[in-house]
Amino acid sequence: MTHRLSRRTERLTSSLIRDILQITQRPGVISFAGGLPAEELMPELDFGACAADSRQYGPSEGEPALRELIARGLSGLGLRCQVEQVLVTTGSQQGIDLVGKLFIDEGTPVLLESPTYLAALQCFRVYGAEFHGLPLQAEGIDPDALKTAIVRHRPAFVYLIPSFQNPSGCCYTDGARRAVAAVLDETGTPLVEDDPYRDLVYTSCDRTPVCAYLERAPWIYLGSFSKITAPGLRVGYLASSPALFPWLVRLKQSSDLHTGRTGQAWLTRFLASSDFGKHMAHMNGVYADRRDTMQAALDRHFNGLAEWSAPAGGLFFWLRLVENIDTLAALKVALNHDVAFMPGELFFPVAEQRYPALRLNFSHATPDKIERGIALLSKVLGECAATAID
Repeated sequence: MTHRLSRRTERLTSSLIRDILQITQRPGVISFAGGLPAEELMPELDFGACAADSRQYGPSEGEPALRELIARGLSGLGLRCQVEQVLVTTGSQQGIDLVGKLFIDEGTPVLLESPTYLAALQCFRVYGAEFHGLPLQAEGIDPDALKTAIVRHRPAFVYLIPSFQNPSGCCYTDGARRAVAAVLDETGTPLVEDDPYRDLVYTSCDRTPVCAYLERAPWIYLGSFSKITAPGLRVGYLASSPALFPWLVRLKQSSDLHTGRTGQAWLTRFLASSDFGKHMAHMNGVYADRRDTMQAALDRHFNGLAEWSAPAGGLFFWLRLVENIDTLAALKVALNHDVAFMPGELFFPVAEQRYPALRLNFSHATPDKIERGIALLSKVLGECAATAID
């Protein structure tokens, strides 16, 4: 029997990251593929002190005490944000999905960085978005190119990850942030700013949200606790300009009523405690060491194979390969050698802007595994490059 399904199902794709993560569960595999925090750095989850009323249904917007903490933090970053503009979500991925539901019909133009977050591409594609890519430079996207693209395509919104961008690790300069905000204000184009990595910083750099510089353009700011506490909690959040907020709340109510209250209660206590600052300092110290370990290993094994810059924060190295290697084919070879990475081509919103690249995560593997994995990977890619030349 054939069932009638929606047209959206024709645009569904499997998540390669999730598929690779299943493979990397087998013993002996060194994985640089997913953006996984290190399990040994995650705080202990003790729900014993959570109030009994967290077992009952709660407000769609989230727990008031957690929303207050979030609003206070965002105000400290320069956003014009009251607690009434904060919505707690089931992971920041739900926030991306709500953005898709709010703005996108079939054929709706959307501007994104090129490359950009793979799961955002998957989500927006399901709703029928028409993608237009803005190439990334070392300091961020080109504001003049942004304005030209807005005038040409009239996008429903611009989706950006200005701090430690996924996958590139790029962190926009202060000048680029202000210039991008000026273009968005001038054109009245909504900004969706995704900022899950801002607290994972190892080298001092500007991380002021672009939303903080907006005077007139509508905005949605997405954040997450997954990378800095425990992703299994699935607690993220968004804040928005006032006119958009009621629509986002109603869209959430149509999805899941509210985010899990026990996780919110635990987070509220942890974020307000002295343990949180100690936790972040320790986590960032360990990740900085692992970043430096990967940088040193790349210097030893990848000279002549790729070009890259050490990220100032976040979880990823982005390697632009010198040779035109088929990275999807190289991944299959690498998995046979028990090492995994993310092929770069999947992160590009439009095919004509692609170039051969890899994304490598440095937070999950221990230093000895980073060294062994990078050495293995360079051997695999060297062999693939030789085959491509032949």
